[in-house]
Amino acid sequence: MPIKILVNGAFGRMGQMTVKTIKANPRLELVGQTGREYDLKKAIMDSHAQVVIDFTHPDSVFKNTSTIIEAGSHPVIGTTGLSMDQIRTLQDKSAALKLGGIIAPNFSLGAVLMMKYAREVVKYMPHVEIIEMHHDNKADSPSGTALRSAEMLASAMATVNQPAKTCRETVPGARGANYHNIPIHAVRLPGFLAHQQIIFGDTGETLTFRHDSIDRQCFMPGVTLACEKVIKLDHLVYGLEEIL
Repeated sequence: MPIKILVNGAFGRMGQMTVKTIKANPRLELVGQTGREYDLKKAIMDSHAQVVIDFTHPDSVFKNTSTIIEAGSHPVIGTTGLSMDQIRTLQDKSAALKLGGIIAPNFSLGAVLMMKYAREVVKYMPHVEIIEMHHDNKADSPSGTALRSAEMLASAMATVNQPAKTCRETVPGARGANYHNIPIHAVRLPGFLAHQQIIFGDTGETLTFRHDSIDRQCFMPGVTLACEKVIKLDHLVYGLEEIL
């Protein structure tokens, strides 16, 4: 039997593409589409959705994810903006119900592979910075992908970017945001979709990983994979790499 899917945020660009993808996949069945003015819990209960995909807004994602879990559906969360404290709260809630789900800062397989292999490189080249570039309508910065990348790099190398070099910013913020001792520089301009560079530096050389999303279609294989995987989980995972 196909997995019953409800898409929350179905009327935005990512939502519309997700709806189209679900309809084209014989292993999945679209049973609901919701947006900002909908009663999400009622829609989940009425549709008997097994999985709820959320592509909404950073301001509402925590509440939406809590609602999905409380309604007994498996959350597949592509909306960024959750803090680590919020993620841990949602994981505890999911674990108590033995309900599987995923929070994925990026559903692109290429982006996930970039982060995975960067985690190996940082063990040998521990000086690193991140530049991420997104369209000018993106609601949060740094991006969830950049934050997740920094978390993975720091977990692989506790002394990343140590010893710290002193630098006086003549303009505050010139060195970017500091997250886990890793500078992150966020660019927001028309013409971009979603792009990231992880730049490593060492004596006499640099190494750069770069990923470019040039069409939102690149996120869809990860979304459909997540829908099929979360049904078999009994906990909420953070990052697509956890189910690859």
